[in-house]
Amino acid sequence: MNILLSILTWGVLVPLSVFLILMVLMQKAKSDGGMGAALGGGMAESAFGADTNNVLVKATQTAAIAFFVITFALYLGHIYQRAHGAGAGDSLPTISAPAAAPSSAPASNPAPTNP
Repeated sequence: MNILLSILTWGVLVPLSVFLILMVLMQKAKSDGGMGAALGGGMAESAFGADTNNVLVKATQTAAIAFFVITFALYLGHIYQRAHGAGAGDSLPTISAPAAAPSSAPASNPAPTNP
């Protein structure tokens, strides 16, 4: 289970996050310019044609939905792993110690005095 969670995290979620960031940055802002124009907004427009905004918006929506679904699946996987003790070696054992009984002996001997 731990291997599956690692593969989903590093193999799917991290590249999807980078893709989602790039999709958001490539989009044109409502006002002309912005980060979309600086990071290749014109190049995306020449690649996809007149419907660039529709293509980028659709890709962003799909990536965002996939991001949230995978993140929720990872969350449920970690809950399952914790509940079924798959990570038993990761946690510290609980040790119950008996309570110490109070002793009736004096705590310390007085020091001898010099004449």
